[in-house]
Amino acid sequence: MDERYVSLKELGSGNFGVAWLVRDKKTGELFAVKYIERGAKIDEKVQREIFNHRSLRHPNIVRFKEVMLTPIHLGIVMEYAAGGELFDEMCTAGRFSEDEARYFFQQLIYGVSYCHSMEVCHRDLKLENTLLDGNTSPRLKICDFGYSKSGILHSKPNSTVGTPGYIAPEVLSPKEYDGKIADVWSCGVALYVMLIGAYPFEDPSDPINIRKTIGRILAVQYSIPDYVHLSSDCRLLLSQIFVSNPLKRITIQEIKEHPWFLQNLPEELIEVEKNNYENLNSYEPTQSIEEIARIVQEAQIPAEGSKHGRQSMEGT
Repeated sequence: MDERYVSLKELGSGNFGVAWLVRDKKTGELFAVKYIERGAKIDEKVQREIFNHRSLRHPNIVRFKEVMLTPIHLGIVMEYAAGGELFDEMCTAGRFSEDEARYFFQQLIYGVSYCHSMEVCHRDLKLENTLLDGNTSPRLKICDFGYSKSGILHSKPNSTVGTPGYIAPEVLSPKEYDGKIADVWSCGVALYVMLIGAYPFEDPSDPINIRKTIGRILAVQYSIPDYVHLSSDCRLLLSQIFVSNPLKRITIQEIKEHPWFLQNLPEELIEVEKNNYENLNSYEPTQSIEEIARIVQEAQIPAEGSKHGRQSMEGT
């Protein structure tokens, strides 16, 4: 790893491990590297994340580059989105105007639509899993495919995964569900949060009570505060997304044809899809599936006698 990249700074950490900003020594290009400790943490979830992410090449999805091994970690190298999380941008603003929210929602929907066309459902869509590039007209980038499932490689989803406030009602049942339709609900939550600056199904008087949140999700109990003025078309779209019966919920394609969604729709979103994503060939990962599988398999072997933690990243 240290032959190819220079570590610059830590970007963040979580249950997975730690993420660092690195620079390619040859090209000078910046990348983000997600480091996961070798051994037991390289489980089926991590493998799914890597293989599903590798298959996706779209302007609104963080680009996968390669996986690499260090003595202690598996490193997932990907595009660096300099603008940070959309969630932080929204928190700074308090909430977005309808036009601003639509601008990001349009990109989210086109990115998710592409995932679905590739038979990948994300299953943890939320503002924290959408990043922004550093441009003045920021481009949204979907990231973190840890809970994703492929309709080609994996069985139908039947487990309750995701973030409580974003979870669709059917995900809370023990039965199989359609991950794509559940993704639509999560997109609706993201839109609501951008517009209102709060979560639709949290009890305002008891927001940390997950049991209450789940009850309100199952009852589809949400409201638009009086101080927020939304157009009738926007309210209608939210009501068509927040439908408990997944078979009656609006589809991604229907959202893309919705009058509210079509306002000020960026031409580049339409062009990428119209060209059947042909201009995305330059995103081709440098590693074959076989090579990645070999590296992941090797990463499942724990590192012996290694010092763990943040310090181990220094000089990587």
